[in-house]
Amino acid sequence: MKSVYTAACAALALILLSGCAMIPGGVAPSNTPINGRNYTELGYAKETDSRIYLLGLLPISGSNTIRDAIEEAIDSKNGDALINITVETYGQYWILWSRVATRVEGNVIRFY
Repeated sequence: MKSVYTAACAALALILLSGCAMIPGGVAPSNTPINGRNYTELGYAKETDSRIYLLGLLPISGSNTIRDAIEEAIDSKNGDALINITVETYGQYWILWSRVATRVEGNVIRFY
């Protein structure tokens, strides 16, 4: 009986010490001024940039910037800019590590 109680307490602790959170970041018409220039839409793109932390404090990978996520989205379709942009930031938390990520979505365009 004691081992069942211990296992239940350990499972509860794991559940309470992990989780996730999502924070809306914003909406923008484009990442660069269009100023009446002609363009072709190349399609929808969604990219994520993230950073992993050890013990929730020590960064061990990545940079987690909106700029990098936008550049990755543009490069995924070989375009020049991104329009109709949506940005969200979310975090995933576990006992030994955590991950904070920024997701960018929008339509990739190429000027002509």
